[in-house]
Amino acid sequence: MSLWFKRFIAAIFLGGQTIVHILKGKFNYPNIIEQMALVGPESLLIALLISTTVGMVFTIQVAREFINIGAGQVVGGVLSLTLTRELAPVLTAVVLAGKVGSSFAAEIGTMKVSEQIDALYILKTDPVDYLVVPRVIACCVMLPLLTILSIVAGMLGGLLIATSIFGMPGRVFLDSARNFLDGWDLCTAPIKAVCFGALIAIIGCSWGLTTTGGAKGVGQSTTTAVVTSLLAIFISNFFLSWVMFQGTGSAVSKGI
Repeated sequence: MSLWFKRFIAAIFLGGQTIVHILKGKFNYPNIIEQMALVGPESLLIALLISTTVGMVFTIQVAREFINIGAGQVVGGVLSLTLTRELAPVLTAVVLAGKVGSSFAAEIGTMKVSEQIDALYILKTDPVDYLVVPRVIACCVMLPLLTILSIVAGMLGGLLIATSIFGMPGRVFLDSARNFLDGWDLCTAPIKAVCFGALIAIIGCSWGLTTTGGAKGVGQSTTTAVVTSLLAIFISNFFLSWVMFQGTGSAVSKGI
């Protein structure tokens, strides 16, 4: 626990350093493009598959209950609210934490134990500029885009189930979603995604930079980075939701 706490403090300091370097405009553009390709296109398929499946399952569970109480016309709206506010940003971030965050920790951890990080210092190259900043920018840019695509995929999955299994008119489903959503709901998903992306990148890079103990240490860093990223995502999601959605909700009453 003491080692984890020290590494967590190091991650906080690394986050501060990263913000300072970004504000100074210290960008390595080839690395940024390379990392964006890793975070975005290579993670797109799995993110879309998960969101589509979740949208289908959610519609099955909600539609069967709402139709029984005569509220089948709000199924699309409830699904759209759930996807935009919580499911799409959180699930997409979880996918990236497992796929990309682990990759960051393993790659940089290997560089650390093989003394490649020391070689960067000898070459007068700051590892924060060369390794961390491109990964943070890539995650903060690509995760919101993946989240938006995941929302669309989840809605399409829900629409397919609503129309094919429950016989609900597609227009009713889509009109319900349009009536329930407002501009703020559509903004919250990308905002959350940017925060989650920064957490995933900083934690993965920090755990990699603090790796010790050879190959065994790389494996431990990779596993711990993923677990810590997941904890950070869920805890920060609570506080973000608390700030964004305080007070009594009105979306359901507005959409009915």
